[in-house]
Amino acid sequence: MELRFQAGGPESWSADAVIVFLSEDEKLEKAYPELLDAAPWMSIAPGMRDFHGKKGEMGLLYGPPAHPLSRAVVVGLGKLDALTYAETLEEIRKGAGAAAVRCRELGVDTLALPVSGLARFNADVERTIEEIVCAAMLGLWRNKAFKSKEPEDADPRWLALLFCDANVPDFPRLAARRGETHAEAVILARNLANTPANSLTPEDMAEEARKLARRHDMNCEVLEREDIVSLGMGAFAAVAAGSANDPRLIILEHAPAGHADEAPLIVVGKGITFDSGGISIKPAAGMWEMKGDMGGAAAVMGLFEALGQLETPRRVIGLMACAENMPDARATRPGDVVKTLSGKTVEIVNTDAEGRLVLCDALTYAQRRWNPSMIVDVATLTGACVVALGDDVAGLFCQDATLAQRIKDFGDIVGEPYWPLPLWDRYFELLKSETADFANAGARAGGASSAAVFLKQFITFDGSWAHLDIAGPGFVTRKIPNCPAGGTGFAVRTLIELAENK
Repeated sequence: MELRFQAGGPESWSADAVIVFLSEDEKLEKAYPELLDAAPWMSIAPGMRDFHGKKGEMGLLYGPPAHPLSRAVVVGLGKLDALTYAETLEEIRKGAGAAAVRCRELGVDTLALPVSGLARFNADVERTIEEIVCAAMLGLWRNKAFKSKEPEDADPRWLALLFCDANVPDFPRLAARRGETHAEAVILARNLANTPANSLTPEDMAEEARKLARRHDMNCEVLEREDIVSLGMGAFAAVAAGSANDPRLIILEHAPAGHADEAPLIVVGKGITFDSGGISIKPAAGMWEMKGDMGGAAAVMGLFEALGQLETPRRVIGLMACAENMPDARATRPGDVVKTLSGKTVEIVNTDAEGRLVLCDALTYAQRRWNPSMIVDVATLTGACVVALGDDVAGLFCQDATLAQRIKDFGDIVGEPYWPLPLWDRYFELLKSETADFANAGARAGGASSAAVFLKQFITFDGSWAHLDIAGPGFVTRKIPNCPAGGTGFAVRTLIELAENK
C-alpha cells in the first residue's frame, strides 16, 4: 500500500473510505469538525446511531456514491481517559490495523486519514501518525510468498493523509514516512522468518544481507565454515556439524560519513534457520515452526533495512550467527565438550540448547574485533521464557538499569512489550559441569535466566549489554498485535528506536 498526502483542506480531499477514530461516547462533530466540512453527510449517517466508540467496535458509514469521500470506517477506542501514553498508542495501533483489513475485505481501493482529528489523543501527533501508518501496513501483511495464486481480495492501493494546510507540513510528513519505513523493516523480518528452511539456508541469509548492503551502500562480510573453525569458534561450529548446509557468520555495518570511527552499537541475532534439536531431537508436533528460529537474525536484518532508509547518523554493526541444527553421523552428541572462541570450555548436555552456543562465539568475536559502546543480542532462545511470559511478551535481561528502562520504554511505545527477568549469578549454579568449565543447559526450572547467565559469561567489555529473549512473540505461529498468524519481526522497531536515540 502506497503512502500519499493531500493538502489544501476539505475541498481537496478524496478517497474511497476515510478512517475515523472515536473514543467511547465521543461525538463526531467535536472530534472531526473539518471532516464534516468535507463530508457533511456523516453527521446524519444512520450508522452513527448504533456506534458508541467501545474498544474494538467498528462501524461503516455510507454517503452518496459520487461524493469525494463516500464511505467511512469508524473505529472505537474505548475509554481513553485512564490510559497512559503507551496504552493509548496501542489501542490506536490495533484499530488502524483492523480498519485496514476491514477495508480490504470490503474491496476498498483507496484510504484516507484526517490528521486534524489526532491532536486530541493522549499522545503527540507525530508519533500517533507514525503508529497509524505502521499499523495499517502491518495489518495488511500476508504470508503469501509460496502461494500459487494471489489472494482474491487485493490490498488498498494507497493511504492518504489529509491536511488542512495549503502544503503538507514537514513533521507530520516525516512521521508518516518513518511509520512506512518501520513497517517495511518489520515486513522484511516477517518474510524471512516465514520462509521455509529449504528456501532459506544460512547461505541464503547471507545473500539476503548482501542484497541489503548493496541497496543501502553498507559493508557486508560473510564468514564461512572454514573461517568459523579456524578462528576457534568451537561452539558455533558444533551446532552446524550435523547439517549439509554450512554455517555463516554474517556481518553488516552501517557507518555514515563522519561516524566511521565512533564506538558502535552492536546487535547480535540468533539465526538458526532450522532447529530440529539435533541429537536431542524435538517432538514432531510443531517442529515445523522451527523454520522461525532465526527470528533474532531476521530482526537484525529488519533493523538494517530501516537504518539504510532513515540514514541514521550512527555507527551500527549487526552480526547474524546462522546455522542449521540437524542430526546426522557428524552431529554433536550430548556429552561432547567444545572450546569456545573465548577459551572457555562447554559441555553440551543438550544439543537443543544451541542458540546460546552460536551466540556466545558471536559475542566474543564482536568484543575482540570492535570497541562497542553497547551490545544487544536478540534471540528466540528459550521455551522457558514463553512459559514465564506468554506468547506476546519478550524477556529482558540487563544489569544496566538505564539501558533496561530505555528498552522497556521504547518497546511500550511501539507495541513490543518486554518484562525484566533476573540475571543473577545464582542461576550459574544450574550450569555446573564435572567435565568442562560449565554446561550449556541446566534444569528446566529457571531455564530462561540460566540461558541468559550462560551468555553473560562471555561479556567482558566495559559497555552495557542486554539480552532479549523473543521466543514467545518471535515464532511464526504466534498472534501478536498487528501480526497475523505466521509473522514475526518482534524487536525490530525497538532496535530501530534504540539506534535512532543515542
